[in-house]
Amino acid sequence: MGTYSTSDFRKGLKVQIDGIPYLMIEMNFRKPGKGNALYECKLRNLLRGTVMDKTYRAGQTLESADVSEFNAQYLYRQGEEFVFMKNDDYEQYEMSAESVGDAWKFLKDNMDCQLVVYNNMAIAVTPPNHVVLKVEYCEPGAKGNTATNVTKPCKLETGAEILAPAFINIGDFLRIDTRTGEYIERAKDPDA
Repeated sequence: MGTYSTSDFRKGLKVQIDGIPYLMIEMNFRKPGKGNALYECKLRNLLRGTVMDKTYRAGQTLESADVSEFNAQYLYRQGEEFVFMKNDDYEQYEMSAESVGDAWKFLKDNMDCQLVVYNNMAIAVTPPNHVVLKVEYCEPGAKGNTATNVTKPCKLETGAEILAPAFINIGDFLRIDTRTGEYIERAKDPDA
């Protein structure tokens, strides 16, 4: 593993501190009137998701984290474990429901996604920005209730609930933004 000097610090850098991988989400350079330059960093713990602030003096170094990111396919869920397969060599990775976080709401069997692996262990998954999911259940819309921002809760095929316009019915397919969890538009059946 290599090291990064403070002059290499930038947003998106993956570093290791005390054996834990962090993602540098913010970095500010500050030069006080006297003394060395300071690098104020905001770091996200890739295992827990917590954020910490740390300040480094010019010339200090950090170890690079052995973190890789690649395309994978979500295969299935088995109890509290989610199973993914790396697309190029078919290696399988398991992730706990806690590690998957809210991404479970948008994962369909055989869906392509981004997997983050640290020391041969999957630690994070990112579904595509937009997914098409089927509405499993929603209350019927009242006739004539077509005013613009009228929404109702809809349960999707993955078990997630979102707010969608009142004209949506059971069996409709919706395009969802996975970054916000919001309805974008009605979509066609992706398997048709």
